[in-house]
Amino acid sequence: MTTVSERLRALLAADRADREAIAELLDGAGHGDRMDAITSLGGTSQQARLWTAAAGGAPVTQADLVPPDAPPLREVIFHGKNSLPAFTLFQKRFCRPPDGQGSQQLWGYNHQSLAWLTGPGYFVVHQEGDEPAAIDYRLVPPSHPSNWPEVKPNDVGFSRFVYRDMVDYLRRVSRHVLIGRATRHGKELPNYFILCREP
Repeated sequence: MTTVSERLRALLAADRADREAIAELLDGAGHGDRMDAITSLGGTSQQARLWTAAAGGAPVTQADLVPPDAPPLREVIFHGKNSLPAFTLFQKRFCRPPDGQGSQQLWGYNHQSLAWLTGPGYFVVHQEGDEPAAIDYRLVPPSHPSNWPEVKPNDVGFSRFVYRDMVDYLRRVSRHVLIGRATRHGKELPNYFILCREP
């Protein structure tokens, strides 16, 4: 019997990857199998194919990242795999701001092993053009949950080479899985990442 990872890679290898078949596969899998599947997609090529396959689906909203009934400052964790050649595993952690500090946005940061060098990569999630949930590194939250690191700007130190002027856009892959692509100054970059929500 083939694994979820093998079936996902086979779907992506087709001449035209079937968005609905991919969603059905991942929706029917458990969290462990979904994590194995997304972390098996290494490099730009496979993640770019998943980005293309996910086109045309319903837009990702802020409610997909943090449930509407989640209390302010309670984190929601998405496990991630990016398309870079090294240090590819990370987490994006999201929360709702306290009441009165941004009802139309979310706050978040990147939790990963190189944070000592790159900084925490804080961002604000908000409406950007037609996208209801753009991850915007040009903005950082004014505060943070007590268990998150200190907020730092993205235009100083080594952070400016990683996060400065960057906005990530998301597409829905399944109920639990999203695919993202980075942009800078409105130009798409060949940098992708997959997110899987923690149960």
